[in-house]
Amino acid sequence: MLSGLNPKLSAALAAAIWGTTYIFVSMVLPHNPIFTGAVRALGGGLPLLLFYNELPPREWWGKVALLGTLNCGIVFAFLFIAAERLPGGVAGTLQSLGPIITVLIAWPLLGERPTWLRLTSVVLGAVGVMILLTGGKIVLDFVGAVAGLIAAMSLALGGVLLNRWGRPIPLLEFTAWQLVIGGVELAALAAFIGDVPASLDVASIAAYAYVALIGTSIAYALWFHGVEKAGAPAVAPFFLLIPMVAFALDASIRGFVPTWVQSLGAAIVLGSLLINQQAGKRAAN
Repeated sequence: MLSGLNPKLSAALAAAIWGTTYIFVSMVLPHNPIFTGAVRALGGGLPLLLFYNELPPREWWGKVALLGTLNCGIVFAFLFIAAERLPGGVAGTLQSLGPIITVLIAWPLLGERPTWLRLTSVVLGAVGVMILLTGGKIVLDFVGAVAGLIAAMSLALGGVLLNRWGRPIPLLEFTAWQLVIGGVELAALAAFIGDVPASLDVASIAAYAYVALIGTSIAYALWFHGVEKAGAPAVAPFFLLIPMVAFALDASIRGFVPTWVQSLGAAIVLGSLLINQQAGKRAAN
């Protein structure tokens, strides 16, 4: 289904879709981060298994469990905790550190030493996101900040391990099993700590459906396609699109007009993506 799609475009689409989820978390969904993570993972993974239900080989079960925990369980739990405790801009800024973490992790695990041009591009991109999103006086919540960093590190490590190990079954099946594993972990945790909403209205149910099916099933399949075909370091800079899309939606829906400084930050982010792509072309030659 995804074989003919350009892998970098695939990763960019996934990142853009993920950026749309922030508006639902901040404005529509109930304040139950673990429950929300469980619904997102199970709601995204189970529909895929209805159509693509091939089991991974027995010798792969441990790896699939680890990938599901890193890419879904830990990421969703700490991402929604960060979104609950931090302003959306700060949470997006922390997630933008993912490219830097990915490039650094890929060095020892994949043997891919980052070029100065590529490393400079992702640092520049993170600086651009910080300029874009952290205007004004912001008081950081320590727990939220740590949660955002853990989410970025977990997804970066999961992407690098996926790039190193490959996969034993087709992409959609592999994605579905990771989501279900992470969802079961989060559902058990939500039940254990009582992080379950008392009731859900129609708007919340619709938002959960979008976040699970579009923001998870489709977005994760697109992202893993990009990681598999282009490599984790090559697609990691598209993490930067997540906070940019979140910012644009926040500005359009809430009527916030960006300052010239924030516009400069957006230009820096776009420039960093162009520099990174140029670094990838040089590495391929």
